[in-house]
Amino acid sequence: MPFPWLTPFLAGHEQFANSFQPGRSFPWLSGLFRGQEQTTSAAPSAGNEQAEYLEGTPTIDRMVHAATSQFTLGISPAAMTVAFADWATHLAWAPGKQHVLLTKALRKAARFDTYAARCAADPNTPCCIEPLPQDKRFRAPAWQRWPYNLIHQSFLLTQQWWHNATTGVRGVSPHHENVVNFVTRQMLDVFAPSNFLLTNPELLEITEKEGGQNLVRGAVNFVEDWERAIAGRPPMGAESLQIGRDLAVTQGKVIYRNRLMELIQYEPSTKNVYAEPVLMVPAWIMKYYILDLSPANSLVRYLVDRGHTVFMISWRNPGVEDRDLSMEDYRRLGLERALNVVQSVVPGRKIDAVGYCLGGTLLTIEAAALARKGKEWLNTVTLLAAQTDFGEAGELALYVDYSELAFLEDVMWNQGYLDTKQMAGAFQLLRSNDLIWSRILRSYLVGCREKMNDLMVWNADATRMPYKMHSQYLRSLFLNNDLAEGRYEVDGRPIALSDIRVPMFVVGTERDHVAPWRSVYKIQMPTDTNVTFVLTSGGHNAGIVSEPGHPRRHYRMSYRRHDEKYIDPTTWLEETPKHEGSWWPAWGEWLVKHAGDRVSPPPMGAPKKGHTPITAAPGTYVMQR
Repeated sequence: MPFPWLTPFLAGHEQFANSFQPGRSFPWLSGLFRGQEQTTSAAPSAGNEQAEYLEGTPTIDRMVHAATSQFTLGISPAAMTVAFADWATHLAWAPGKQHVLLTKALRKAARFDTYAARCAADPNTPCCIEPLPQDKRFRAPAWQRWPYNLIHQSFLLTQQWWHNATTGVRGVSPHHENVVNFVTRQMLDVFAPSNFLLTNPELLEITEKEGGQNLVRGAVNFVEDWERAIAGRPPMGAESLQIGRDLAVTQGKVIYRNRLMELIQYEPSTKNVYAEPVLMVPAWIMKYYILDLSPANSLVRYLVDRGHTVFMISWRNPGVEDRDLSMEDYRRLGLERALNVVQSVVPGRKIDAVGYCLGGTLLTIEAAALARKGKEWLNTVTLLAAQTDFGEAGELALYVDYSELAFLEDVMWNQGYLDTKQMAGAFQLLRSNDLIWSRILRSYLVGCREKMNDLMVWNADATRMPYKMHSQYLRSLFLNNDLAEGRYEVDGRPIALSDIRVPMFVVGTERDHVAPWRSVYKIQMPTDTNVTFVLTSGGHNAGIVSEPGHPRRHYRMSYRRHDEKYIDPTTWLEETPKHEGSWWPAWGEWLVKHAGDRVSPPPMGAPKKGHTPITAAPGTYVMQR
């Protein structure tokens, strides 16, 4: 041992752990007292690179990483150091780029001085720099008055210069450039003049008008939010909408349950139903009722009212005891088991399978595995904002490289799962102005509470991700892109997406930060089947929850036969016409086109086959926190 003085400490760690119980008071220490022998001596299975890497990691390294994450918000210091070192080193050896940046700085200073001088003579002088189209912070007329016009113009010029400084440095890897640019932008946004009372004219006007009462309300809001965060309670106002009363109220029964999921069968609302049942597979990173929100925007109710027999997987919210659940467990105990139960209820019929987000990725894996085995269980496959090719994974790729993944694996190893707060923080940073700073301003400086709607309540009701499964997902799919490149294995053999022959309906959303639509669009390249592709307005969630009658909604749709030439996404976007309204009716027509005859509704469950209804929908797993 390189540190002999640790020997007596490690030798007696079990007795010390039993008496001291460090995991209760200091959770990050619990890793030091868990699995020391397995971590250092267990032999990894042959050919399993991930297992070999994880088993060969000393426990004390993992403990240090887990402890460090509490101060770095889960970000790997090594990953940040390497990224900034790559950028700084190349910039230091680029005198031409330095000269360009110096010239730009002088020009921006001259432009700002000229603007300031003209404003002194004419307050209506046009701005010397305009914010980006998505930047709404400085749109109010109050920002055009002195001195706030100078303050926000100076900030925008500084922000633009730093963008020039962190991009276009020859030799820096694209990933490191994106990371440096992203982190620099986040740091600048912290000090934006809109975030401070004395430099925000809108806040000053409100404070003057209300005599400071907005700040009093804001302080109360802050204390309430702090108390709820400490207690692990949902945000203020979330109690106004409850699962089973206001949300997820479509009538149904839980007809099957195992340690991983509950399967819900919804009651028919029409006299006859289409012969082929619909199985919906949500992501286990979210609660299933995103697809069954309020009655007015429930995709489940929309299908049931149009004569479909609908089944839904409701995933269990994993805890530390589920740390070793794998992607294969979710496929086998989750999706494949659900398919078996549905076939028991509706025997002799193929299934219209619908996968959302990560559930869609799992559904694609299962579809390819079934095709390889020659099992014709599926009638159609619908993918909602689901990636199968992670080569263009979008802004989430900022958080994933080998260094960051190793760090995150150690954090999850210590906890047993990826916490909901860690996931939420990563997603919020991608849109920090909209999801962090604007919320802070409204709640704590303006003193206004935003009324919670159904989608906001669902968004606050997040789930955890098991350690082993999430590590496999990030390493195999997200980082190595094994599924798209033919290396992803099921039952010990690689699967091929080209084996899928059933018709596919694929939906991407225009403003998706989780599954960018150009990445979703790529499903047409490896598959050898007919694909209907839809691009709808909205983001990852709001674009899918797009019921008929929803204002300001539009979509584009095309159909491509398996033997037709591929069209790149840019050309497709230019050539495909826009349709106003929701994409739901178009999908409904597509389902009916591939459906069979109308028949009498099947029974609830299959009691003779051991699938007796257990409890009423929405079940018990969706209630877990």
